[in-house]
Parts: sequence; C-alpha cells; structure tokens
Amino acid sequence: MAITKVVMPKLSEAMESGKIIKWLKKEGDRVQAGDILAEVETDKADVEMEAFGGGVLRKILAQAGEKTPVGALIGVIAEPSDDISALLAGAPAPAAAPAAAPGPPGAPVVAPIGAAPSPAVRTVTRPEPAPTAAVPAGVTAGRVKASPLAKKIAAQSGVDLRLLQGTGPGGRIIRRDVEQASTRGVAAMPAATAPAVAGPEYEDRPLSPIRATIAKRMPLSKAPVPHFYVTSEVAMDRAWELREELNALEDQPKISINDFVVRATALTLMKHPEINASFQGDAVRVWRRAHIGIAVALEDGLITPVLRDCQAKSLAQIAVEARALAERTRARKLRATELSGATFSISNLGMFDVAEFSAIINPPEGAILAVGSVRRVPVVEDAGLGVGRRMMLTLSCDHRVMDGAMGARFLQDLKQLLEAPLRLLV
Repeated sequence: MAITKVVMPKLSEAMESGKIIKWLKKEGDRVQAGDILAEVETDKADVEMEAFGGGVLRKILAQAGEKTPVGALIGVIAEPSDDISALLAGAPAPAAAPAAAPGPPGAPVVAPIGAAPSPAVRTVTRPEPAPTAAVPAGVTAGRVKASPLAKKIAAQSGVDLRLLQGTGPGGRIIRRDVEQASTRGVAAMPAATAPAVAGPEYEDRPLSPIRATIAKRMPLSKAPVPHFYVTSEVAMDRAWELREELNALEDQPKISINDFVVRATALTLMKHPEINASFQGDAVRVWRRAHIGIAVALEDGLITPVLRDCQAKSLAQIAVEARALAERTRARKLRATELSGATFSISNLGMFDVAEFSAIINPPEGAILAVGSVRRVPVVEDAGLGVGRRMMLTLSCDHRVMDGAMGARFLQDLKQLLEAPLRLLV
C-alpha cells in the first residue's frame, strides 16, 4: 500500500498555518481513508482533519498545541513494512513545547498589582492624583455673583469666577473683569481630577486567531478595492406577515427575516450574474451558482461560513441549513468546505437594532449586502399617513467589477422580491 503523507491542510483562502488541537488517533493505530485523524484550529474555526489514505499511523510530527505552516508534514500513514526513514529525514524538526499552556483565545491578560508584567501584557499603573487646588483665602465658596454674559465668557475662556473680584455694583463680576483676567492669563479654572482607581489603567488583549485574520485581511480589501455603496428601503409588511403565518404551522422549520433575504438574494443573483462576480486582475469571473457567505458574529470576531447553491434551495431548506451552519460556527465545528468559496456575502445586524450600515467587501468577492433591522416607522401611503415595517439594504460594490447602475438594478429587483414574498415560496 502506498505511503500517505499527512500535511497541514489549507482550509481557507487566508490560512497560512494551523494548530493541532488534539490527535484523535495515536501512533500505531490503524486508520482508513475518511477517518478523522485530528482537530485543527484555523484562522476561522476548529476543523476535523480526515485521512486520505489507509494504513497505520506510523509517525506524528506535530504535537497538540503546535502551530504548523500550511503544507508542512505533520504525520505519516503507511504499513509496518514500509520504509519511511527518507520521508522522516526531510521533515522539519518539531517546535519546542511552550513553557506554559496558553489561555483561551481572546482571554484578557492582566498583570497582578505589584508584579512584573509579562511580555503578553503591558500595564500602566495610574499615578497618584494631584491635590485639588485650594480656593484662595477671601474667596466665597458659595454662589458667585456674576452677570450672565460674564459667566458665558468665563466658561468659554476657562476663567474661574471664584478667583475674581467683581467691579460691578455690589461686587458683581462683569464682562470687563473676566476679559481682563483672561488677558493676564490668571485665574485659570483648575482641571478636574478623576478619582483614583485601583489596579492597572488598561490591559492589552492578545489577538485571537479570528481577530488577527480580520486585522490582516480587511486593509487588503478596504484600501485597494474601490468601494461604492447603493442603499434602498424595503417595505417588509407582507414578508413579516408571511413569516408569522409560516412559523405558526406545525412541523415546519422556523423562518427568519434573514432566510427571506438569503433566498431573495440568491434568486436575484441568478438574474444579475454580473453582481455574483469577482475581480481576477485581467478578467472578471462571473459565477453561475450562488454560494452565499452568511456573517456570524462571535465574541472574538466575525466568521462568514458559506451556504452553497442557495439558488437551488427552498426557503425552508435555507432556514434549516442556515441555522445549522450558524450553530456549527459558534461551536467552532465548521467543515472545511464551509470555510471558503463564497461568491457573495450577507451581513445582517438587524438583531442588534442597527437601522443601516455599510459592510466591507470580503475579497475575492465583488459585493456584500448589509441588512438593517425591520423597523415600524411612519409611512406615506395612498390613503394618507400610516405605520409600516421598513428595512434598509446597503450593497457594497467593487467598482472594478461593476458600476452604480448594475448595483442599483440588482437592489431594485431584490426589493421587489422581498415586497412580494409569495414568489420566494415557489
């Protein structure tokens, strides 16, 4: 049987290295093709790594907790009689084990008071507060007698009225007194001193793998990709009513507003393939299938797993699969095929009561749709003023791939589908 090299797989477009979380097989175990060998932490999720050949797991070259470059040899599967010495001779030496087990990704690191800070955290101890400036003798601590104009000028120039002697009637502070004090540069209002707080003034939290990837990739999108934005308001009254009717049925999957948006977007992309496209340097690649990335917010960042072939899925299928996809994302159990390959993305912040926002395109995709909340707002109808449900959609477009008219036509047809939601059930 042929010798099978186990290498660190490339599980996403941005992945450069991965970390072995744990091996599910040990040296000497017999494995078959398709068996799960190990769990790998990538820049987006924890993924199960499969064996691509059968035999005995003869050697493990990357231990749990080690970060390994994509393509590096991390294990060897072969029969006991096979000679793997030449393969092992060319393998890189294993990395030294870390001195201490790291904390969970994104966990705050705080140095104890009085202890030397570790390299992972920089702490600054808050200095003792300066004593509050005392009011000079002879100045009344109670109400200050000053004209309204004098008070206004004092507030603008930072003059402390308590330190002035008024020359107006009855010792009242007037405009001239404040202007003269300001000119002399005296009687400045003492700065307020914040109360002291025990412990470090701030903490530096190490970047989680997700946040580090976002920090690396987003400047590569926003800076070189010429974004432009198209926004439209959608009447969601009929979609809202249809959703309530569907969710009242027994033995039916629960439908969300986002499921309506995903289904309508997939159908509209089939009508406007120029939006379902990406920039390739010397060409524009137009996709004929709608693989939609659905942004899922985690505590340490944003992951956009891919729901494939949405154009061929019913509203109920999208509801079931999107919910399962989000659950696997939050559990960090995404499959390798769900980590990359999106042709278009949707980011919905409506659940956070966000009315409208603009999203950053995720290269190499050519566009992303930002979805706001469904709001009850005053609307002008034929019968007069009424109350309706409205939702804002903002399409972020790569100007190298499409122009404003293309984006506007796409958004117009998407709006029409959402406002006639029975067409989404076909």
